[in-house]
Amino acid sequence: MPALASHRKPRARVRTTPAVGFTTAALASVTLLSTQNATAAPVEPKPGIEEVREKVDDLYRQAGTATQEYNRAKTDTAEQRAEVDALLEAAAVRADKLNETRRELGRYAAAQYRSGTLSPTATFLLADDPQSFFDQERLMARMTSQQQKAVEDFRAQQREAAAKRVEATKSLQELTEAQAGLRAGKQQVREKLSEARALLSELTAEEKARLAELEREKKAEAERKAEELARRQAAAEAERAARQEAAKEEAGSGTGGGTEPDTGSDTGSGAGSGYAAKAGKALAFAAAQIGKPYVWGATGPSSYDCSGLTQAAWKAAGVDLPRTTWDQVEAGTRVATEDLLPGDLVFFYDDISHVGVYKGDGMMIHAPKPGANVREESIYSMPVHGSVRPA
Repeated sequence: MPALASHRKPRARVRTTPAVGFTTAALASVTLLSTQNATAAPVEPKPGIEEVREKVDDLYRQAGTATQEYNRAKTDTAEQRAEVDALLEAAAVRADKLNETRRELGRYAAAQYRSGTLSPTATFLLADDPQSFFDQERLMARMTSQQQKAVEDFRAQQREAAAKRVEATKSLQELTEAQAGLRAGKQQVREKLSEARALLSELTAEEKARLAELEREKKAEAERKAEELARRQAAAEAERAARQEAAKEEAGSGTGGGTEPDTGSDTGSGAGSGYAAKAGKALAFAAAQIGKPYVWGATGPSSYDCSGLTQAAWKAAGVDLPRTTWDQVEAGTRVATEDLLPGDLVFFYDDISHVGVYKGDGMMIHAPKPGANVREESIYSMPVHGSVRPA
């Protein structure tokens, strides 16, 4: 009997083509890229030239602040080292006295031994812990008054020597801390300056030209403000001179019995000829340094930072100023900007991190910042904090 034919249709084979596999992979890639783009942080736009200038100026200001911290740490370190040296010298002197007293007590013991009366004095000298033996009243009772005084001196000198050793140890620890602060301050200055230089190095030639133009505009505006201050000061001086002349004429037209009005060189701002003479010397010194480079931490003679220059200038006039701007601002009489006289110190920024010597007519001589030289510039080139008359 013949086999019956199957009425079921043959199953069609489904074949995966390379095109379908490629499409699937492509879709997966697109999905992945879309997810990455959605989660990736947006790229920050390149800062504008104004923003760069502000950032660089702020970094230089921060470097100026760090420089003053470095200067303070350097001063503290020098003072601490001198104190340590003095304490070590004092400890050596105490040790010499202690040894001399010990030798004297040894002579007493030797004398008693030769006489055949080895007394508790000798026992005291030979004891491992002489201090505990001092508490025995029998020893003190057997000693002569001279021996007793020698022992008392010995005990006092032991206490003094121990106190000096403790003091020297503490001072050495403070010196170590000051030296650590000095190193940290130096590193902080370097980091701020490196950051500023990195920003400037990334500018294109066109951006550098624009930055220079902005600096010229800033300088012109500062000089305009200086000229305005000079006019106001000149007007005030003329008014003061007119009042003095009027007072002189009024006194001359009287009976002659009154006192002659004061026609000295006092400017009316709390300074006389004595200050003017010192200020002249300070200004002459500062002017002679124009062109020398700013170097942070420098006090001359070949380079200066801002407070190093003001300190050296007034030292030439016989006035000793502290090292940092923060201490210099406290080393004189505060004066208003309108009352500034040549030689006064002008301080800048809220943190008082910069200083210059007032020259007159709204101008000063100062050591500006790294990469610049000592120069004459308007006091309005930076935000003024206040002013001081140092002598």
